[in-house]
Amino acid sequence: MIVSSPGSSANPPLPDIDDRLVMPGSGYEIDDGKLVRVPPADPPHAECNANLAALLMAHVTPDFKVAIDMLTRTSQVDDIAPDASIFPRAPHPETGRRQLEHIAFEVASTQSLLDAGRKAAKLVGRGVRRVFAIDVDRGRVFEWSSELGTWSILDLGTMIEDQTLAVALPLVALVDAARTDDAIAAALLAKQNPVLEAALADHAFRGRAEGRAEGRAEGRAEGRAEGRAETLLLILEQRGLVPRAAERATLLAMRDPEQLRRWLERALTCGSIAELLAGV
Repeated sequence: MIVSSPGSSANPPLPDIDDRLVMPGSGYEIDDGKLVRVPPADPPHAECNANLAALLMAHVTPDFKVAIDMLTRTSQVDDIAPDASIFPRAPHPETGRRQLEHIAFEVASTQSLLDAGRKAAKLVGRGVRRVFAIDVDRGRVFEWSSELGTWSILDLGTMIEDQTLAVALPLVALVDAARTDDAIAAALLAKQNPVLEAALADHAFRGRAEGRAEGRAEGRAEGRAEGRAETLLLILEQRGLVPRAAERATLLAMRDPEQLRRWLERALTCGSIAELLAGV
């Protein structure tokens, strides 16, 4: 199927994004008309792909889907597959076929950022709104800048906010596997996941969890308290509630598991940090 593109009639019409130049599942892409093999990934790249997929699935809105290695026809001579994509769940209203992805991610441990940039430029040229690159070797995240024609490095202390995401995605979770579970849990809590909400509301569940915590070594209890405090901060930041330095110190210093549990529950609905801390 051919879909005409806007612009000069001298430009050839763009093919549909799902009109293939390569057989899906073959492990190949077409780049500038050349057949390019996409080899299996080594552990750093493969592990990052797994974490990325889990993070995206936890953060997207119900109107969008997540895909891994999904081919997209970007031109007459290109049929390329980003490492991860976020695209509309609904089919295209005119063609009835898949809609173009809104966001694409490239993991750049087995390919250079230059090669990833060439792919990003083609995706953006086709209409993909945003393309990110994750440099797993150096722990960096980039976003493609059409204005600069190159990658723009991002601050790991910030988050990706986008219409495709129900909850802002912390950049540090893309490069730090230890933060992946926390970010996923915080996103599911913020999205009011029914399983997690039921667990929080189940007094017996909480009692068993606290009983097990009391029976463990003091050092491990300290570590759990720190983890809960960090998760609390992550939930607050994703809701746009950023504590001041003194408030942050108070939250991180708390070691009472019952107080941390109350804060975690209150963090989902409170309107301010002051409201969260009220009644401590």
